[in-house]
Amino acid sequence: MGVLTSYEDVLRTAAPQVLGAVVRRYGDFDTSEDAVQEALLAAAAQWPVEGVPDNPRAWLIRVASRRRIELLRNEQARRRREALPPDPVPAVRGDDELTLLLLCCHPALTLVSQVALTLRAVGGLTTAEIARALLVPESTVGQRISRAKKKIRDAGAHFVMPSADEVGDRLTGVRQVLYLIFNEGYSASSGSSLHRVELSGEAIRLTRQLRTLLPGDGETAGLLALMLLTDARRPARTRPDGALVPLAEQDRTLWNRAAIDEGIDIITAALRDTPIGPFQLQAAIAAVHDEAFTAAETDWPQILELYRLLDVLAPGPMVTLNRIVALSEVDGPVAGLRALSRAAADPALTNHYRLAAVRAHLLERAGDPVAARAEYLNAARLTLSIPERRYLETRASRLPRNPSAGGTE
Repeated sequence: MGVLTSYEDVLRTAAPQVLGAVVRRYGDFDTSEDAVQEALLAAAAQWPVEGVPDNPRAWLIRVASRRRIELLRNEQARRRREALPPDPVPAVRGDDELTLLLLCCHPALTLVSQVALTLRAVGGLTTAEIARALLVPESTVGQRISRAKKKIRDAGAHFVMPSADEVGDRLTGVRQVLYLIFNEGYSASSGSSLHRVELSGEAIRLTRQLRTLLPGDGETAGLLALMLLTDARRPARTRPDGALVPLAEQDRTLWNRAAIDEGIDIITAALRDTPIGPFQLQAAIAAVHDEAFTAAETDWPQILELYRLLDVLAPGPMVTLNRIVALSEVDGPVAGLRALSRAAADPALTNHYRLAAVRAHLLERAGDPVAARAEYLNAARLTLSIPERRYLETRASRLPRNPSAGGTE
């Protein structure tokens, strides 16, 4: 997607506010979203030539409203052959963006549909941009968005703020969607690049907006802190040729200290003022890593305790795997391998490349390079990420193929 120009920044920021205002005024998310997309396209064509208007948001709302009225008039003309009276331009309301985010993450939608619709309606990305970011064909994204809007309509969902209880339930899904977008941007699950900066950046921007709307929500604060503290390491995570650099070998002077400081401030306040939740614990773990100026200074006992608490609040296969890594740093690789043998029974981990990668690392540390080599190669075979695969193959190539080999190959 490249570096955004100023008018693109304005468009992206204004898009969800404009859509929220139009949907609230006219209802019918499907047609209103089409009208707003046409307004955004008109702006993208006019603003680079004529300049950004003094009030770009009002400009977009007027154009989208006119288009929506045209559509409405056409519909009614077909039925009644008469025009509608002039309609006032709707105003932006403070909770529109949150209402829109909740609508895009409606429980009737699948997770992949929620991601596509959120990036389109709230993130302001075009269908082509979403397709490039998610590495799927543009037609697939278009179909997902069309089906998502139809499902919302069929489910009888309206552009209204849900009740407080419903907001609480829906926020869990919203945060999951935002975290999924961030993770796909920070560690691309497939393809030649380890990062998709446009996705992780968009997730941070949307989460920052969500926190502004819900300043007292501790888990949203935890999610934002987690993203900032994780993304802060991105500059040191790859070499100039795109090769992966593991955490222990990263040049920590390249880490984004401003993002680390902001993340630590946010998570410190959240842990102090709100009930503890899973995102807060993950942010706290990220903060412990970021506070260490060298890998040797990492406070692994504290990280292990945080993972044990996270395992109680939000157990899952990746939490288990990360806890075992922390355990091996505290009690040694043999203890980690024993725990890993028990965890391997989880079907969610059986064929996951990270299980094999962690086992390979522990075997290497435990002094069994031949077995470690085989596990590195097994992990490389299982991952779809090209940078991950190259890293794992490189680790394997440094180890002997059989016990009689005196050195690396």
